[in-house]
Amino acid sequence: MSTVHTAIVGLGYTEFMKRSNRSTLSLAEEACRKAIEDAGLSSEDVDGVISFAMNDSAPTQAVATALGLSAPGWMLDWLGGGNVSVAVVGAADAAIRAGLATTVVVYRAMNGRSGMRLGGTGQEMTADGSRQYMAPLGWMTYPQHVAMWCRRHMERYGTSKDALGRIATVTRSHAIRNPRAQQRKPMTLADYHGSPRIVDPFNLYDICLETDGACAVVVTSAERARSLRHRPVGVLSAAYGGRQSPGVDLDDDLAWPDMSENFTGAIRERLFGLAGIGPDDVDVAEIYDCFTYSVIMALEGLGFAKPGEGGDYAQDPSTLTMESSMPVNTHGGLLSEAYIHGLNHVVEATEQLRGQAGERQVPDAEIALVTGGAMTVGSGLILAAL
Repeated sequence: MSTVHTAIVGLGYTEFMKRSNRSTLSLAEEACRKAIEDAGLSSEDVDGVISFAMNDSAPTQAVATALGLSAPGWMLDWLGGGNVSVAVVGAADAAIRAGLATTVVVYRAMNGRSGMRLGGTGQEMTADGSRQYMAPLGWMTYPQHVAMWCRRHMERYGTSKDALGRIATVTRSHAIRNPRAQQRKPMTLADYHGSPRIVDPFNLYDICLETDGACAVVVTSAERARSLRHRPVGVLSAAYGGRQSPGVDLDDDLAWPDMSENFTGAIRERLFGLAGIGPDDVDVAEIYDCFTYSVIMALEGLGFAKPGEGGDYAQDPSTLTMESSMPVNTHGGLLSEAYIHGLNHVVEATEQLRGQAGERQVPDAEIALVTGGAMTVGSGLILAAL
């Protein structure tokens, strides 16, 4: 295992809801203050602020001002979505190791249900690049694009709807144990198959929630972390990237060489190599699940299943659940806990490694894997209990 230089020492989150009736600044401030307090620190101890958004959230300078930071030495507003949701923790690690900051708060705040809804098409009247050919045909949304990738996997490998359904139902069973989850009603495979078809082959329960809320984590040096309130959760490695394509969003679909796989295969070697561990060492995985199918791509890309066998892995009764050797999305994920663009996966992984996950605690969890993103570019993070 590699040397740990930084650690997550504080967690904070708001209620996850459908309508907050609050600004994203208010949500961000609440989550950040709770994370700083959870670490046993004050705003005076924080000198770095990092966030990511898609023009739908309060910027870091506004949040730094709201928190009363006197002179933050490092502020980063990363324009991106779920693809950078764990890369931002890697950015905090890098900033601290470079001496740009000593303690960094990382947050994501959004009114993803009552405000800017990322599952829709927006109100753009113009389209450039490849979108000028897709938009007139109505091919504009994330569900449409990832559904196309999923259909490719089904046609190539015979992946079944039951494989997607097991991901949805197991994830929901975990959310039932999570008091902050938005969806805690039990779901059977019959319920899954009976839900409305949204875009072939996706049903309603293949697609993540829309959420108003925020969450935050505090990152500091490993040395300082050992003197603070909670068991530190060290940053073993972080990786961000993909393969050749013309962009990082919907436009890049047309040039991606194989739509039955995503970015995870491109970052696997760096992610595990920097951490000094392998897939078999992971105790719990929080995999970005904006769609059920994105879990299958990550399982294959990161080496837990062979190419084409992610669906079989998902359907195996010995996988995914709390009783398995590597439980997946123990909080209910983006499908059932909340869609805070993936940063809530980092919160859950940290709680697991602290041993503070309550009814959903994975016994003796020491190593956690977290991913962010579903398509051609994304990020990964490996955390370790110190």
